[in-house]
Amino acid sequence: MAQTFTTDVLVTGAGPVGLTAAVELRRRGISCRIVDRLPARLPFAKAVGIQPRTLELWDRMGLVRSVLEAAVPMRGQLTYIDGAEQPRLELRLPPEVPYGFAALPQYETERILDEFLARFGTAVERGTELVSFAQDADGVTSRLLTPSGAEEEVRTRFLVGCDGAHSIVRKGLGLSYEGGAFPEEFMLADVEVDWDLPHGYGVRAMHRGADGAVDDVLVCIPLPGRGRYRMSMFVPPELSAAQQADAVDDGVAHGLQTGRAPGLPDVQTVLDRLSPRPATASHIRWTSVFRISHRIVDRYADGRVFVAGDAAHIHPPTGAQGMNTGIQDAWNLAWKLALAVDGRAHPRLLDSYDTERRPVGEEVVGRTVRHAAAGVQADPDDPRTVMLREAQLLVSYRGSPVVDPTGEGPGPRPGDRAPDCGGLTGQIAAYPLRLYDLLRDRGHVLLVHGSGPGTGELARTARESSAGRMETCVILDPGAPADSEPSGLPAYRDTGGEFARLYAVDGPTAFVIRPDGYLAARLAPPDPAALAAHLATTFAPAPQE
Repeated sequence: MAQTFTTDVLVTGAGPVGLTAAVELRRRGISCRIVDRLPARLPFAKAVGIQPRTLELWDRMGLVRSVLEAAVPMRGQLTYIDGAEQPRLELRLPPEVPYGFAALPQYETERILDEFLARFGTAVERGTELVSFAQDADGVTSRLLTPSGAEEEVRTRFLVGCDGAHSIVRKGLGLSYEGGAFPEEFMLADVEVDWDLPHGYGVRAMHRGADGAVDDVLVCIPLPGRGRYRMSMFVPPELSAAQQADAVDDGVAHGLQTGRAPGLPDVQTVLDRLSPRPATASHIRWTSVFRISHRIVDRYADGRVFVAGDAAHIHPPTGAQGMNTGIQDAWNLAWKLALAVDGRAHPRLLDSYDTERRPVGEEVVGRTVRHAAAGVQADPDDPRTVMLREAQLLVSYRGSPVVDPTGEGPGPRPGDRAPDCGGLTGQIAAYPLRLYDLLRDRGHVLLVHGSGPGTGELARTARESSAGRMETCVILDPGAPADSEPSGLPAYRDTGGEFARLYAVDGPTAFVIRPDGYLAARLAPPDPAALAAHLATTFAPAPQE
């Protein structure tokens, strides 16, 4: 029987994760609707930390400039224990990493993504709630409750639940959500303070009791604006929401709680106890009480229905990992869904979403729970590894069924993030480019280092094996003769040798780079047959004429 789909994909939840999924689908020409039960965007500075890896993804999307102009840099963290300053943590990354750490209120992140989504003719349908859904072999039928109170039935190929810790999609799939809740409750406050601490640094001030355990804490993250911070601190007993039934009606004690919100005097009381400098709080924008849980689902997908972000994993906010992990969930899923909708995906491609992302979620949940107790600085790994991991630059998909199992050796391996590099020059532009400039707004890309008589055949294989969805760029050594530039393919010279150094190449090599910026294959020497065999794990065979 012929199917009538009202749209290809329904995304429920219009936070940063759902908006990222919708943007990536629309950028690839896939029709989608995105709904959110709230009537308007919440003006709360909840998730505020933006990791360098997220900025790299937004660069590839084409919206990073708007974020950079709205955010503030995160340069490091100042730590105080019982008033004594501890060694300062500087957030430094290797020079080839194009972006640093940043902070931006969540409502601003949502605004930027919302406006970018509008460029593709799609708007968030606010005040619209997913009530229930049922799936079959061909699609998903969802019931929506609209702002007017009427119900609407929507038939789609796929459903993506980005609807938070209390996800209707997760519950509808019957996914387990194992974990627990921390006993502590916290206050959040978006306020200004008049201290003289250096700009761009987070502040963590703690008090230890007689037994040496931390019994009082103040954490401040800088926000755009003079002296403005998002502060978190233990809640006083009179503001406790722990006994409120509606806070945990589904057994998940996580997120903002109802009840009386803290006021400026509550914040000032904590500052008087813990601030490393005399400070007066003012211009309070928003406060709330919140609780923290640590949970993760047993699987990220069931048939044609998927979960991402807080719908799949929740954990302490230590290190600003949650929103950023969810954004990467959405990106990983969206490009695969786009191929599936177009009929160009290998039948098992969508299975790789759970295979790749659930281990990442498990690692993040475990790490943030440890760091919540002891702090990031207590991590036993070397400082460089800790910094790269917190920046989410060490996420790897090695062992994935859509990542080539070969390619051992020095340099990034298949499954690793494709590093950026500078110093790439062309024949026309008078300035050097970065590798990420070449990848921006592209899908799958074949990078061929070196050029020879077989380069054209590699490019043809890439194009034919991907149903025209893979582009080819050639990277030449700085001393390569002019006649080595292949006809009809974009070519750039590795003028400073940075590409050769970072990718550890010493001869002709081809790299398959996925839409999410991860290496899928490393072929040395490049071989069309090996390339075709690898692409067959991602793309469906081209239809016969």
